[in-house]
Amino acid sequence: MGQPKQLLDVGGVTLLRRSAQVALLSPTSKVVVVLGSNETQHREALEDLPVEFIVNHYWKSGMGSSIKTGLHYVIREHEEAQGVMMMVCDQPALSSLHLDALIKTYTASGKKIVASSYDSTLGVPAIFGRSFYSNILMLGDEQGARKIIDQFSDQVVSVPFPEGNIDLDTMEDYSRYLATKKITDLRR
Repeated sequence: MGQPKQLLDVGGVTLLRRSAQVALLSPTSKVVVVLGSNETQHREALEDLPVEFIVNHYWKSGMGSSIKTGLHYVIREHEEAQGVMMMVCDQPALSSLHLDALIKTYTASGKKIVASSYDSTLGVPAIFGRSFYSNILMLGDEQGARKIIDQFSDQVVSVPFPEGNIDLDTMEDYSRYLATKKITDLRR
């Protein structure tokens, strides 16, 4: 993109800050942000929010390394956690309402993986129960959480997130998104 996409402005706030705010509005107990490239700028964008930071010094090796860094931190610092919700910051349509639905489904279903469904796929945001921690820690550095979701599809329950396919990976994606002028309320 030529710049850190986490710092792109969407509705007057950066993608990273917006994602943290959405997470803080949901009934999660703690919000942990894994930082890598541009760590200082990203930390500054969130410095006034009650989030915890962990730095992945090996971020260049891939998303899996950030997932594992975050999970190691949760295991070490929040050993009471019975599960983790993983999310990315480039889904600008994400709202706390969707995160609430994931948490409610996780609690009610008894399933240990709850994933968002969009475009005929299952993905993040997703919740993984403690029984999947070891599987997550075995991910390759270049792999994402979808590998676990696909591998254990019989143990997954999904929650519809039709706008989850809005993923800002290129400047064209960003421009197209801004042109729609559809900035989703944090709570909807």
